[in-house]
Amino acid sequence: MDDAPLNFDLHNSERSLGTLINIHSKTLAKILETDSSSARIDVQCLLQTAIQVNRSYLFSHPEQNLNDEQYEQYMSLFRRRLRGEPIAYLLAIREFYGLPFKVSPATLIPRPETELLVEVALNHIPSTSSHIEASEKIVLPNKEDKFRVLDLGTGCGALALSIARARPNAEVVAVDSSPDALEIARENAQRLNINNVQFLISDWFSALQDKHFDLIVANPPYIAINDVHLSQGDVRFEPRCALVSGGDGLDDIRHICTQAKVHLNPGSWLLLEHGYNQASQVRSLMQQAEFSNTFSEQDLSGIERVSGGR
Repeated sequence: MDDAPLNFDLHNSERSLGTLINIHSKTLAKILETDSSSARIDVQCLLQTAIQVNRSYLFSHPEQNLNDEQYEQYMSLFRRRLRGEPIAYLLAIREFYGLPFKVSPATLIPRPETELLVEVALNHIPSTSSHIEASEKIVLPNKEDKFRVLDLGTGCGALALSIARARPNAEVVAVDSSPDALEIARENAQRLNINNVQFLISDWFSALQDKHFDLIVANPPYIAINDVHLSQGDVRFEPRCALVSGGDGLDDIRHICTQAKVHLNPGSWLLLEHGYNQASQVRSLMQQAEFSNTFSEQDLSGIERVSGGR
């Protein structure tokens, strides 16, 4: 949409919660060409944010009218949503792996398909330090109690913090080249009271020197520079540097594959999220970098979304 003013203001007599939900959800569905149920949820979320109530309050008080201040705050959010701004940025929050993460235009919006990478990662991390030596999947060069995980390009910290929360005995290092993104990640760690994550400014491995890890995970940029999806939906508003990776979308994955071995302990794993049609290419890049036991895991839609090797 262009930046022309959008006039969807209602008369004072039509500013009840029920009326706003009914009228504006239809408007939103038409303008954004989305389904009515998604539009309705969006409007409800914007109202919850504007008047600071929970969802059940909207259902139990449909007749309540918004006062002028509440209405203006809501309409400001609603107009931005009509222009396509992601609901996650408007609410400054997105749930991922059961946890609420603060997000901003400096970070990607965590997506459900990335939860598969968390699940695969957890399958390669012992649940307690006493299980380290007994694990069939993990070979450590020493007797240290702490299992060390590296999250490359952490963004808002969704991947690193989800892993750290599920494996409190692990030490997680989360890196990103964006200071703004790392600040959001640190805030999320503090809000969620997760203390076993260290955050570092680093362009992939550049600041890690001789540090070694028992597992490396990454959800790197993997979209080709000319991909039509870059002009559609939420990705129009997300940081381009966190989305695009060369002509075929694989430049960053190539770099990670060639450099990861230097920072992995013997027998340790590299796990990567990638595009819906890139699994075979990613496995090939891993094999070229002398990774063995390469594999790909399917998401709930049957799409190979995560690949790994050791």
